[in-house]
Amino acid sequence: MTIFIQSLDYNLWDLIVDGQNLPTISLENGDVVSKPRNLYDDNDRERVQINAKAKHIIICAINSNDFNRISSCVSAKEMWDRLEVTYERTNQVKEAKVSFMSMKCLP
Repeated sequence: MTIFIQSLDYNLWDLIVDGQNLPTISLENGDVVSKPRNLYDDNDRERVQINAKAKHIIICAINSNDFNRISSCVSAKEMWDRLEVTYERTNQVKEAKVSFMSMKCLP
């Protein structure tokens, strides 16, 4: 899936790896908060759009069980990280089973 996403648009992959850079504004007191959507300029909309594209690609590539795991995620990075953890565990379990079975078969 990594190569597929990179081939579509490497900016999508960068966003998945590095995380979303949501538009923010600085308040008079120095606090930085999310920028209201009605104040977005074209650059802000493009940054939000690329996250939506990345999320769409991930959702289209997964099954319903995985969708249930990631449907509450806000960013593509969060989705990717959750899937990565899920499949690392799955692969570890498979490797453990293979090891156990090969030990069981030894005399």
